[in-house]
Amino acid sequence: MRAIFGKLLLNCTAFVRNTKLSRKPISFSIRKNIIMSESNEYDSCFDNPRLVIKKVLAKPQSEGNGAVVRRSIGRHELRNLDPFLMLDEFSVSAPAGFPDHPHRGFETVTYMLEGAFTHQDFAGHKGTINTGDVQWMTAGRGIIHSEMPAGEGSQKGLQLWINLSSKDKMIEPRYQELLDEDIPQAENNGVQVKIIAGEAMGVQSPVYTRTPTMYLDFTLQPTAYYHQAIPESWNAFVYIIEGEGVFGIPNSGPVSAHHCLVLGPGEGLSVWNKSSKPLRFVLLGGQPLNEPVVQHGPFVMNSQDEIDQTFEDYQYCKNGFENARYWRSGY
Repeated sequence: MRAIFGKLLLNCTAFVRNTKLSRKPISFSIRKNIIMSESNEYDSCFDNPRLVIKKVLAKPQSEGNGAVVRRSIGRHELRNLDPFLMLDEFSVSAPAGFPDHPHRGFETVTYMLEGAFTHQDFAGHKGTINTGDVQWMTAGRGIIHSEMPAGEGSQKGLQLWINLSSKDKMIEPRYQELLDEDIPQAENNGVQVKIIAGEAMGVQSPVYTRTPTMYLDFTLQPTAYYHQAIPESWNAFVYIIEGEGVFGIPNSGPVSAHHCLVLGPGEGLSVWNKSSKPLRFVLLGGQPLNEPVVQHGPFVMNSQDEIDQTFEDYQYCKNGFENARYWRSGY
């Protein structure tokens, strides 16, 4: 998705696709695995539970070409959360969308909640991401692509940006694409989870995460509760898609849809649905890179010199942007 980054001059006004994808899933060591409280629904379960330390409402803002998104991470209230750079909840109807735009130095993860988006890039890769599908794109040294709504009505989803370490920023671009039916799911006591990345309820995703990452889509029915372990060294947050829930400790206030909740340190997250309607949220965690972040819109590097070089590479169609000289998506 195209972040607003000012006007880029492109005189040559697209990476050879790497189809040899590693399928090694990310694994991590934690003292407690996924835990359902059996003795008391109000047990915290963890000796050191993760509490909500910051709450950000994702407010609508203009993006791309006539599109509107709700941005949580990437706003001035929450510039980033290492290794996460941005989270947008989008709801877009044609002809609005995200026509040709570049990326370098990070990964984008597009998760369709409703409807479909078409995607094409300057290396000839194209396809459609339908409801429930995930596209995990490693931009690496450079990619130019378009993302546009397919079909009538509003097309809804989430797009997450995950930073890459300095050693990985200039790798060849690649894709991991999962259909909805291929994403592992688990269910227990009124709690359903899709395991996009990482592990929940003893079920592990096949996705390889170059930056170690957890991405879980939970739905809790009324009165349900759940306790999810998170590696203690990782940063983590929740984004509420629909409904309202209680997070961290049982006597905290309920939080409603479109809020991003940054979690403090601890062993894991406890959540309760005390409402009369289903609660749906995504839980994301990642291992911090602890590296400098210098971002200029869709370019994320470690220094200003690297950003300047990226602009030069993009403008003169070199060092990863060679195909930009000849390619247009048609949007």
